[in-house]
Amino acid sequence: MISDRLANALARRDIHYGWVMVGVTFLTALVSAGAVGAPGVFILPLQQEFGWTTAEISSALSIRLVLFGLMAPFAAALLNRYGLRNVTLIALLIVVSALVSSLFMTQLWQLMLLWGFVVGIGTGLTALVLGATVAARWFTARRGLVVGILTASAATGQLIFLPILAALTERVGWRAAMALMCVMLGVAALAVLLGMRDRPSDLGQRPYGDTSTDPIVAPAPSTAPIMAAALGALRDAAKTRVFWILFGTFFICGASTNGLVQVHLIPMCADFGIPQVQAASLLAAMGVFDFVGTIASGWLSDRYDNRWLLFWYYGLRGLSLLFLPMTDFSFYGLSLFAMFYGLDWIATVPPTVRLTAQRFGPERAGLVFGWIFAGHQLGAATAAFGAGLSRTQLDSYLPAFFVAGALCIVAAATVLMISRPVKLPAAA
Repeated sequence: MISDRLANALARRDIHYGWVMVGVTFLTALVSAGAVGAPGVFILPLQQEFGWTTAEISSALSIRLVLFGLMAPFAAALLNRYGLRNVTLIALLIVVSALVSSLFMTQLWQLMLLWGFVVGIGTGLTALVLGATVAARWFTARRGLVVGILTASAATGQLIFLPILAALTERVGWRAAMALMCVMLGVAALAVLLGMRDRPSDLGQRPYGDTSTDPIVAPAPSTAPIMAAALGALRDAAKTRVFWILFGTFFICGASTNGLVQVHLIPMCADFGIPQVQAASLLAAMGVFDFVGTIASGWLSDRYDNRWLLFWYYGLRGLSLLFLPMTDFSFYGLSLFAMFYGLDWIATVPPTVRLTAQRFGPERAGLVFGWIFAGHQLGAATAAFGAGLSRTQLDSYLPAFFVAGALCIVAAATVLMISRPVKLPAAA
């Protein structure tokens, strides 16, 4: 296989194959993030072509976000049983099939089915759980940094795709933009097919940073039933207070990012006379800052108390959302918001993943984090629908942004209720 030859060539140069896994996973997450974020660009064109209301379109996007999250714990069990490459390829195929079919949709129920249910299930098969699993299996050292890099891929997906999709939509229509996403998903699937492997032992290697001298032994394949593994992890985790704190604060995280800003910032800017391409560029600028902020958060999570990191992340995010209506949507004010908010967009993920691994152990971390991530997407779905309803009923998005900002302040205070963790090991 190509991966075997590549691993041998890299080993001769003292480069671990784990970094290839990071690259392939980064590309997969980047393109998937573009597919997840793309509907925010298409809200206005769909309204103009089909006459659907913001609330109706937001309902489909809410279904997608709910399934994107609820699939996460089951995705972790599927990854354990059937392998990273097989599950990731199936997920990309499902998403491509839905997007290609949506090029021909004419009815609202088709939007609900394709962009809601099918895309939600397909993207949910990987979500953030894939990155967390790659980091846990392939890295002993630099694990927090790797989680930060792979989490930042979501921001990079916005950086690369949203302005391009917005420009294509404006010039030749939303179907051309959707076709581009399908091509990129195909490229990601090819990279997964050629370069992704399940475990370091498949290539006769140890995880990066593992200095053990024991013989390399491939772990026994998981035979646990998917439902039993996922629900068993939830049953045990739900007995602890830390799980509900992480679940609740991640609910607020989703409500204040994916479901609100990613979905509704572009149409909200249109309400204030800002063109769609310029608004998409604003999201892309957030992506630049978030790429830096999330990687830095991964580095910090290896070194400092993750509770206090989350306190500052949620608190500063809440202040930025409360500040947004005061910008008067001027170029200077929106640029300041993009920088301040962007640095903090998904910086919460590395410390949340690390706290999960500390409290529930590395073997169950993926499954438990899957349920915590489900909370994130339930929050995102609530905000996506709630903001759309606010726009339809109150003719304004601003109440949704005020509520999200206040919830972030609540999350900042709540996260400190987690008891002090054991002392972190020194970073490699």
